[in-house]
Amino acid sequence: MPYSVTKKSVKEVRYLNKDFTSFKDNLIEFTKIYFPNSYNDFNESSPGMMFIEMASYVGDVLSYYVDNQFKESLLAFAEEKRTVYNMAQSLGYKPKLSSASTTDLDVFQTVPAVSSGTGGSYTTKADLSYAMNVKSGMQIQSDTGVSFVTTEDCNFKFSSSYDPMTITVYESSNNVPVTYLLKKGIRASSGIVTTEYFTFNAAEKYKRISLGQQNVLEIISCKDSDGNDWYEVPFLAQDTVFTDMENTSKNDDTLHTYSDQAPYLLKLLKTSRRFTTFIREDGKTELRFGAGTSDSPDEEIVPNPDEVGSTLPGSPTYLNTAFDPSNFLATKAYGQAPSNTELTITYRYGGGVGNNVRANSIRSIQSADIELDETGLSAALATTTKNSIAINNPLPAAGGRSAESIIEVKNNALAYFQAQQRVVTKEDYITRVYSLPPKFGNIAKSYIVQDSQLDSTSGASADARIANPLALNMYLLGFDANKKLTKVNQAVKENVQTYLTQFRMVTDAVNIKDAFVINIGVKFNILTKVGYNKEEIVLKAIQKVKDFFNIDKWQIGQPIVLADLAYQISLVDGVSSIVPPEEDNPNGHSVLITNKFKAGSGYSGNAYDIFSATKDGVVYPSLDPSCFELKFPNTDIEGRVVGNTSGGN
Repeated sequence: MPYSVTKKSVKEVRYLNKDFTSFKDNLIEFTKIYFPNSYNDFNESSPGMMFIEMASYVGDVLSYYVDNQFKESLLAFAEEKRTVYNMAQSLGYKPKLSSASTTDLDVFQTVPAVSSGTGGSYTTKADLSYAMNVKSGMQIQSDTGVSFVTTEDCNFKFSSSYDPMTITVYESSNNVPVTYLLKKGIRASSGIVTTEYFTFNAAEKYKRISLGQQNVLEIISCKDSDGNDWYEVPFLAQDTVFTDMENTSKNDDTLHTYSDQAPYLLKLLKTSRRFTTFIREDGKTELRFGAGTSDSPDEEIVPNPDEVGSTLPGSPTYLNTAFDPSNFLATKAYGQAPSNTELTITYRYGGGVGNNVRANSIRSIQSADIELDETGLSAALATTTKNSIAINNPLPAAGGRSAESIIEVKNNALAYFQAQQRVVTKEDYITRVYSLPPKFGNIAKSYIVQDSQLDSTSGASADARIANPLALNMYLLGFDANKKLTKVNQAVKENVQTYLTQFRMVTDAVNIKDAFVINIGVKFNILTKVGYNKEEIVLKAIQKVKDFFNIDKWQIGQPIVLADLAYQISLVDGVSSIVPPEEDNPNGHSVLITNKFKAGSGYSGNAYDIFSATKDGVVYPSLDPSCFELKFPNTDIEGRVVGNTSGGN
């Protein structure tokens, strides 16, 4: 018996609809085409339209979430803080929640004088048996309440070219010295030191703990209840760390003779007790530990096949035992999981622009660990000596900075990933400097050029210079407490130099130098439209100038395009036109830039001929790397209304 086959109709489905209106229109059209006899009431108040609009609503919401999830999966387009932080750290870049400021600190102590000589001829000198060793970690404070901690020992018992000590007469009696003053320089970094305790029971793979404070600058130490140290590593697979130890005979019976030039030794240590840190979106820091949960040596968990059946002592001799391949997950290849212990974690937190305190403001000692062998010493003099310790910062603290913005995290993470743990190009160097760990300081502006040297074939002329292919000059600037550009102190420079050493090529040399700051003022005249409040208009125009010269937007070597500045002023509602200032403006520029340089008024002290540096409406910076800065915008911007479009005043 013949039979027929009914061909299944294929309905056209459009996949390009993305919003409520498109979904709704397509559903109505779909209904009219494929269900003309089933439903034809498309009145807005009909039950069918209710269901169509509900379906469109669901489609619009789902479309939004799909698009948003896709966008958040791409670092360049992500906007959520949690997503950006997670992806940045997956690329190896840790966002900077804040940065500590650093400074060079002068430490003082007094010692009694000791006499020597015979026959009525005596000389005096400082009795260094009273010299103390002030251990690193001394907690100090500025007169504005900002906490600092010293990052190295201050040992008055020895002096060297690397760690010099000055000795001066402090007190005298009848022109005979009674007390001497010892002075040494050490480094201090801002932040508050605190300690937390965490108890671990049974081992857990990849255990996580969260520190209580936000803006953690540095994990100072992590010790378990057995006295073992745990070390921070960039990733858990790294089983070696660099550690420093005091250069003593106990630690090295050979090199300790050079302790005056090298007080600390850098050692490579292999350890299974390690952890990584992870920055959360709430500003707290997580410590993440490894997966090793077995107390047995890794060789017993995953034996070497070459040693099976060996007759050597300690080698496995059983050949008929099956080893589970998953045993690898219990090894210490990714670090050890803490178990049945208590971890004592000491860390430092804080930082920010407000930590960039002025010079001569750090003078209060909160706590100090002092070593003094009092054997054979006067108890009274020893007490006086301990109480004599004093501190001061001759230079301002610099390097403190607030948390990176989301845009900065994204850009720095992408650049960090491209650098691939090495620096070759100029851009690599700049990127690497901006990723300097906050505990070593922070750089606000960086610029790098190739070094030059005299051409020996062209005589001794200073102009006959050629590029030095093996050296670069890096120019740096930092922020002070008010987020104004300032020179980077020597401590931060040395930290930058050391930090770059790990990434640069062996044959490369990098010279760290100070960039120049050119402080400027701005003058402009405007005509307002009729009916607008002149005072309000000029205030809005001044705000436009402030936004234009926002220091976050300016880099070393960046010129000032006067047309761009004038355009920003013209965008203010109510501004009819910009009238070039007449005074000191022979070329008739629409906006006048002046140089502010008097150091006594708070400026950099760098005089610059703005007039000669202006070509075709562009103010060029100095040939020496420099950065323009509008330091005091409330006083250095002069805006005036000289009339309106109708000619009135």
